[in-house]
Amino acid sequence: QVQLVESGGGLVQAGGSLRLSCAASGRTFGTYAMGWFRQAPGKEREFVAAISWSGRNTYYADSVKDRFTISRDNAKNTVYLQMNSLRPEDTAVYYCAAGSPSSKGVAVQSRLGYNYWGQGTQVTVSS
Repeated sequence: QVQLVESGGGLVQAGGSLRLSCAASGRTFGTYAMGWFRQAPGKEREFVAAISWSGRNTYYADSVKDRFTISRDNAKNTVYLQMNSLRPEDTAVYYCAAGSPSSKGVAVQSRLGYNYWGQGTQVTVSS
């Protein structure tokens, strides 16, 4: 069992930066791929970024590529999402997730690959 708690959200002006953190409980954190997803009002939850259990492989949605960076520290049971050059369209609730998409035969971009989800943290970007 893994429990996830996100932090770091807030209100920022367009062009600004935020760093989200996701702290995980449980000794198995280092065995899971980690993902960040977001959900804007009236829209479906969408993939943002993912990182393999080792941190060696990272994946990004086209909309955030070159602006966001995902990383993890397995010694601290924490995954991060550094968000730069924020835009109003990045406004959403951001969720972190843990799972094993490859063992389920799904892409890392699929919500189906993740067993555990945090409660989410609000990110609001003003224009």
